[in-house]
Amino acid sequence: MRKNILITGASSGFGLLIASELHRNGYNVIGTSRNPEKMQSSVPFKIIALDLDSDQSINTLPERIFNEIGQLDILINNAGFLVSGIAEETPIELGRQQLETNFWGTIKVTNAVLPYFRKQKLGKIITVGSIIGLVAFPNAAYYAASKHALEGYFKALRYELDGFNIKVAMVEPAAFKTSILDNSSSPANKIDDYNSLRNKIEKFTNDLVDKAEDPAMVAEKVLKVVQTAKPKFRNIVGKGTSVLINLQHFAYGVLEKSVLKQLNK
Repeated sequence: MRKNILITGASSGFGLLIASELHRNGYNVIGTSRNPEKMQSSVPFKIIALDLDSDQSINTLPERIFNEIGQLDILINNAGFLVSGIAEETPIELGRQQLETNFWGTIKVTNAVLPYFRKQKLGKIITVGSIIGLVAFPNAAYYAASKHALEGYFKALRYELDGFNIKVAMVEPAAFKTSILDNSSSPANKIDDYNSLRNKIEKFTNDLVDKAEDPAMVAEKVLKVVQTAKPKFRNIVGKGTSVLINLQHFAYGVLEKSVLKQLNK
């Protein structure tokens, strides 16, 4: 019997790649998008509407899912967006929206599905985080905050759900070639004192994007977590990620000097 998988934010980027990879490997995939009618004809899996910023959309999600399938086996939380910009320049309301979508929207979707997972004593929750949820970088303070928050929340949830046979895991990608920067939001008003730093960050980001890896690696990592009966909590993917994590925990001063050196090239 094919496992049923729900993945949020399946219309582009990691979400589309993950959904397509899972479909190719024989899973019954249901993806979500804010505008499913625009892409249903172009993908081989079912797409349903979901807006992480709408409580009504989230609250009616289980009913709409179970009209399609009898049992949900796996939830993959992927939907979200990027707020980029210097922290002081970023309006609080924009920062609040970053947390509302990336963190609270993800939690609300998870809570909508959990009663069904608990009842069936079976389920797996995989959340796509980011290396920035473990190691923060300049120009993405609110994005880093949202991903750090997901890391802490699901780490606690993993303990709480263990007795229900519900597995919880995070997939933490590094820099990959996706459309996330093209679809990002950034503050309109700039502070002149940051002009020099902003130019350095732009060069640093462009270099990072040029060297970024194929995002298919992330889809392959998620597939591996899906196929693993008892996955570990943190599943990092991408070049140099292990080094960054070790520096973060054991030699933060070295990591900080390395980032500043890169910015001042």
